[in-house]
Amino acid sequence: MSARTPAEGPIDGTESREDVQSRVRSRLRALRADRGLTLAEAAGAAGMDPSSWSRLESGARRLTLDHLPVLARALGVTVDDLLEVRVAPDPRVAATPTTRDGMTFWPLNHHPTGSGHHAFKIRLPSDRREPMPREHEGHDWLYVLSGRLRLLLGEEEFVLRPGEAAEFDTRTPHWIGVVDEPVELIGLFGPSGEKVHLRG
Repeated sequence: MSARTPAEGPIDGTESREDVQSRVRSRLRALRADRGLTLAEAAGAAGMDPSSWSRLESGARRLTLDHLPVLARALGVTVDDLLEVRVAPDPRVAATPTTRDGMTFWPLNHHPTGSGHHAFKIRLPSDRREPMPREHEGHDWLYVLSGRLRLLLGEEEFVLRPGEAAEFDTRTPHWIGVVDEPVELIGLFGPSGEKVHLRG
């Protein structure tokens, strides 16, 4: 009984057709070599003659979608392996909290090496009321989620309510605390700000 002839619909996707064709042909050759299979052995496992397999590897015959499961089974891999599908990294952030000076920080983004702002959800306890201003290089950005936030900036004092934001040059002495109840906010710190606020 002869094997079914694959449909002639071309492989398609976000890459150009020629790029996909070239990548799959390279994978065919590499996987067959890794398994120590001759053309005849690989073709036999796929139910085709060696010349057909050779033409697919060389590009003399175009690969189609229906070829993929047949070729993958013959090589003992999945279609994704044959296509060398690139799996996206896990986008979730491991939100292990850090507590310092009574404040709790949950990271909201991955921490790349080098410069850039790092995002945190921050919870201030209800007893954070004694100002201890600090200054450092950079800028901080704050957005209040709940509670009323006290912001001391130089000689000025501001109260931020839920939905309000502030951005300031951190070379000015600054401090954040609560008016009465606990406060939750989102904060963006540069490398210097993160070092001061989280590591001291």
